[in-house]
Amino acid sequence: MKLASYSFFLLFIIFSFSCKKEILKETAAPISKSTIKYAKGFDIVIVNGLKKLIIKTGYQNATTIFEYLILNKAAKKATLNNQTIQVPIKEIVVTSTTHIPMVELLNEESSIVGFPHTTYISSEKTRTLIDAGKIKEIGKESSLNTEILLDLQPELVVGYSITSADKSLTTVQKSGISVIYNGDWLEETPLGRAEWIKFFGVLYNKEKQADSIFNAIETNYLKAKKIALKATIKPTILSGAIMSKDIWNLPAGESFVAQFLKDANLNYLWKDSKGKGSLSLSFESIFDTGKNADFWIAPGYFSSKEQLLQSNQIYAEFTAFKNDRIYTPSIKKGKTGGVIYYELAPTRPDLVLKDIIKITHPNLLPNYELMFFEKMQ
Repeated sequence: MKLASYSFFLLFIIFSFSCKKEILKETAAPISKSTIKYAKGFDIVIVNGLKKLIIKTGYQNATTIFEYLILNKAAKKATLNNQTIQVPIKEIVVTSTTHIPMVELLNEESSIVGFPHTTYISSEKTRTLIDAGKIKEIGKESSLNTEILLDLQPELVVGYSITSADKSLTTVQKSGISVIYNGDWLEETPLGRAEWIKFFGVLYNKEKQADSIFNAIETNYLKAKKIALKATIKPTILSGAIMSKDIWNLPAGESFVAQFLKDANLNYLWKDSKGKGSLSLSFESIFDTGKNADFWIAPGYFSSKEQLLQSNQIYAEFTAFKNDRIYTPSIKKGKTGGVIYYELAPTRPDLVLKDIIKITHPNLLPNYELMFFEKMQ
C-alpha cells in the first residue's frame, strides 16, 4: 500500500509539473486582442506588457512587416534604435495631406515641423502655421530635400511611398531619425482608411482620444448607411472619365469607392468587376454600359461641363450630362488650390457617404448640406 501510495504521489507530482510547464509555455508571450476593426495595413498589440505598432503594408506590394516598440518618454529609458519610438512625439514630419486632418483632430498640428510641397495643404489651421514659418517646406513629394529635413532633426518622419522604401527616407533613417511608413491610402474600405487615426493616436500617446474620434466617425457612417437602405429606388451610377486617348479610368468593383456607392444603396454599373483599384476600359465599353446612367459621380479631374466637352464632345451624349446630374469633388479647394476632398475625405468617410446619399437620395437627408461634392456646371 505504501509503495502504491508513493507511486501515485510521484505520478501526481510529475503530472502537476508537466501541466505547469505547459501553462508557462502557453502564457510565455501573451498578446492582447487587437482593437483594429477595419484597417488591414497596421495593428497595435501588447506583447508581454510592451506596446507594439505593427505596419503590415507600408507601401504597395510590401513584403516586409515593420514592428516598432512604443515606449513612454516618462518611463525608464531603454536602449533606443530604429525599431523603438518614444512617445508622445513632439516634433514630426508628415508627408501626405491625408495625415494632416488626423493630426489636427488630435490637436497636435503644432507638432508638425516639416512637409513636402506645402502648397497642397488646404486646412486653415495648418496653413496658419505654414504662413508663420513654423512648418518648413522640405521639397516635393517625389524629391525630398534631405538636407533641410536633417537640419530640422524631427523625432519622427511619417513616410509615404508608392512601391518601395523611399531612398531619401532611407538616408534620413541612417542618420538616426526614426521613419515609419503610413499606408492609409492602400486600405480597401472607407472605414479602414479612417481607422489610421489610431496610428497617430499611438504616436501622440492619445489612444483613447483617437479611439473616441474613430468610434464617432464609424457610428455616423453606419447610421448613414442604414438611412440609405430606406431608399426604394437604386439609381444607376457612372464614374471616372477618359484619362488618356480612348481609355476610361473608373473604380473597380472591389474598391473603396465602389464600397461607398454600395453603402449608399446605389447600382454602380461596374460593381461586379474584379479589382481593388481602378479599371482601364475602352470608351466604347463605357458608353455602351453607362450612357443612360442616372448619375455621374467624380468625372476624373474635370470641374466643369465645358472642360468635359473641350476634352471630348461625345460626353454630351450621356444622360447624366443632359440632365445636369454630374457631381465632382474637384471644385471645392483650399486657398492655395489643394482639393479639400483628397485631404479630408479619407478621415471623414461618414461625410463622403452622406454627400453621395444627399446627391442620389435627397429626400433621405433633407437638412444636410454637401461637404465635398458640387454639381458640375
